[in-house]
Amino acid sequence: MYLKFLIALTIEGNRNNTVKLGTTILLTLLFFIVFFLYYYFRVRKSQIQSRLPIVQIRSLLNQYFLYYRLLNPKKKIGFEKRVIWFIENKEFIPRNFQEVTLEMKTLIAATAVQIAFGLPKVSLAHFNHILIYPDQYFSTITKQYHQGEVNPQAKAIVLSWHNFVRGFADPNDSINLGLHEMAHALELENLIDNGEHQFFNPNLLQQWNKSIEPIIEKIKLGSDTFFRAYAATSKREFFAVAIEHFFEKPQMFSTQHPELYQLLVKLLHQNPLALGLTDHDTIQL
Repeated sequence: MYLKFLIALTIEGNRNNTVKLGTTILLTLLFFIVFFLYYYFRVRKSQIQSRLPIVQIRSLLNQYFLYYRLLNPKKKIGFEKRVIWFIENKEFIPRNFQEVTLEMKTLIAATAVQIAFGLPKVSLAHFNHILIYPDQYFSTITKQYHQGEVNPQAKAIVLSWHNFVRGFADPNDSINLGLHEMAHALELENLIDNGEHQFFNPNLLQQWNKSIEPIIEKIKLGSDTFFRAYAATSKREFFAVAIEHFFEKPQMFSTQHPELYQLLVKLLHQNPLALGLTDHDTIQL
């Protein structure tokens, strides 16, 4: 009887172990199946969303955007990802025309990415709306015609497409509407408490503000002609104009105002001269 009892216990134990083993295997298989399906459809969804536009976006960047062409292959991929993110997460609103094309979205996004490319966590998150007019537009607020503006209350960046294109096409005037307005947006983004702010080193920023004061005075007196007169309107306008020169005339900037140039290099964490930009590079739109 005792032997039969031991045999019965052994059989029952084996049966329980088999059931437990089977359950463990089944749960493991289910886990891997669920993980595989989640990963597959997540990646697949991402590919579906980005495969078609990325081909066109890369082509547009190669054709029109010199800054992108000068990047190494790894950085190009990072640049493309940030351009796609910008396009997908901003609302592009046409004013007085029918549709904002992929070309418009790509070049505007690329300009925003260019200015903040050395700041990987900065996406101008506060500014959700990109308003585009065919040409200069009349502002009901200022009662004046504008080529572009940044409105933090409306969370909007406003651009005249004609002047945006002209800014990139002419390499000799150091006037680039896209860079100018994105510079305003970047400076404001640094001040707005939204989890993305305070990316500028405060000590460098203080040094910048102190360094530009005598230059602004010289501009007003006409003794400094490197920056156009509009730069002396305010410190914010000086910053935006300086950004235009930083990317369009880095050689002359670094020669005439080496301290300011190096401060911008440190603030933006990038150096156009090291990238290979020169004072006469241009694109044809």
